[in-house]
Amino acid sequence: MAESTQVTLTYREAVREALREALEKDPRVFLMGEDVGRYGGCYAVSKGLIDQFGEDRVMDTPLSESGFVGAGVGAALAGMRPIVEVMTVNFSLLALDQIVNNAATIRHMSGGQFNIPLVIRMATGAGRQLAAQHSHSLECWYAHVPGLKVLTPATISDARYMLEMALQAPDPVIIFEHVMLYNEEAELLPKEQIAAMDKAVIRRAGQDLSLITYGGSLGKTLVAADQLASEGINAEVIDLRCLRPLDKTTLLESLSRTHRAVLVDESWKTGGMAAEISAMLMEEAFWDLDAPVLRVCSQEVPIPYPEHLERAALPQVADIIAAVKSLPGVL
Repeated sequence: MAESTQVTLTYREAVREALREALEKDPRVFLMGEDVGRYGGCYAVSKGLIDQFGEDRVMDTPLSESGFVGAGVGAALAGMRPIVEVMTVNFSLLALDQIVNNAATIRHMSGGQFNIPLVIRMATGAGRQLAAQHSHSLECWYAHVPGLKVLTPATISDARYMLEMALQAPDPVIIFEHVMLYNEEAELLPKEQIAAMDKAVIRRAGQDLSLITYGGSLGKTLVAADQLASEGINAEVIDLRCLRPLDKTTLLESLSRTHRAVLVDESWKTGGMAAEISAMLMEEAFWDLDAPVLRVCSQEVPIPYPEHLERAALPQVADIIAAVKSLPGVL
């Protein structure tokens, strides 16, 4: 596919083109996971790739996350560049041993003799009425683990280009794709305009407060910022993009300008990314703060199935606006 600033893609198509390019460029790259081949992927991301590259490069696996993630670790050790798709983050818990105890540790336990150039993609988040076994946001669990890099592309352009960056990393990278983004559509930016994968990006400049978010919450946060601007509150919106390593520099520089922060995170408040970032801001920028750091997170319940309850459990635009307006000195 010819790419220019005039190309418009869905998030799903952007990921597919990234996979296609990776498979074309490097014979060591292969894709494996449940239903990624003949079915075309649970979210139709890999549709058509098996016809182009064959079953040796696009592999359907048994329903055994521990088994095929472990095979990916072994293939990476042997010099391949596997891309392993786990259907949803909830199912990745069946492969925690392979990811946390093996992929993340082998480089360190071998004294640097072995690297694990493994990319694991997985869907995350709620909004499609898939109930508690398929809808949680557990990115912070993996961001807790040294030895892993954790990416959360929220835009079509990041979805298109961050996979290539991840494949160039010598260590395991986990890419979280929010399920509500797959149908989103936007113009593809030129590759040279895309920031390095470990850099946060300011999606909207502002001076009254910093709205910090990532993944599927970026769209809601931008909508909230636009509504706040109509009321005279100018919010800066930061897209984290990478949860480990965290780009502290961008966050601290933003806070030095705005002096207030609200964190928007679809995971639960207790022990989540919002808690980690809040603590970091307090430790490293306490004297820049003119108000407490606030968190807008999901309700502390398993994500419900009914649509009205699912919506009530998740952070919404109105929740973000209410949190901002509660900050001392904003109004």
